[in-house]
Amino acid sequence: MTAAPGQGDAGPVRGHGGDGGEAASGFPTRKAVVTGASRGLGSTLAGFLAGAGYDLVVTARGRAALEAAAATLPGEGDVRTLAGDVTDPAHRKALAEAVGDSLDLLVLNASALGPSPLPRLVEVDVDALRQVLEVNVVAQLALTQALLPALTRGRGLVVAVTSDAAVEPYEGWGGYGSSKAALEQVFAVLAAERPDLRVHRVDPGDMRTRMHQEAFPGEDISDRPLPEEVAVPAILDLLARRPPSG
Repeated sequence: MTAAPGQGDAGPVRGHGGDGGEAASGFPTRKAVVTGASRGLGSTLAGFLAGAGYDLVVTARGRAALEAAAATLPGEGDVRTLAGDVTDPAHRKALAEAVGDSLDLLVLNASALGPSPLPRLVEVDVDALRQVLEVNVVAQLALTQALLPALTRGRGLVVAVTSDAAVEPYEGWGGYGSSKAALEQVFAVLAAERPDLRVHRVDPGDMRTRMHQEAFPGEDISDRPLPEEVAVPAILDLLARRPPSG
């Protein structure tokens, strides 16, 4: 592991501006899917990928926030926005159709925190926990399955965003942490079963994002690093080196 609302129609924010050659950054023109791309790590990473010449399919639940984030992306590559919920099979099918035949990078960043403030396990609403597991584990595998033909053709890289709460017994983090522990195991097994792909679990650590603020309501989190300071460099390094799965 590396440390560090409604169904929408897919449509280009802008047309492809290149000819499939090499971008100015040195990255070849490739295609990536980023989930949870309307804010935080997802939006920031999409910006770096767009600037590196990637064609993008970006998704998040909120259409307005997703389109606003996509409209600010740099570069001249093709950007397609598809608002929807990754737990929805129809949305996953639409994402696969938007991707097409080949995919170089899948970033599984969409995630559910659960109730805020975070409750102790003895107080957890099991229906809320079930939803966290559905989003953070089941939907992540299901989306990967839907995109597997394209990932196989592209010999793609899969990045599952996890958390140190998967391995540390933090009070209040039992629901979210258990979902991330399951996510890690699922993608560790996928890596063993599909050595032709590169499958990585990336723990970005604490970041100054809205989700992290929701985990600590009313607290000052300004001392946490921004996504571009920690998580994005780690993921770009994986893209550049393409090390064995881990």
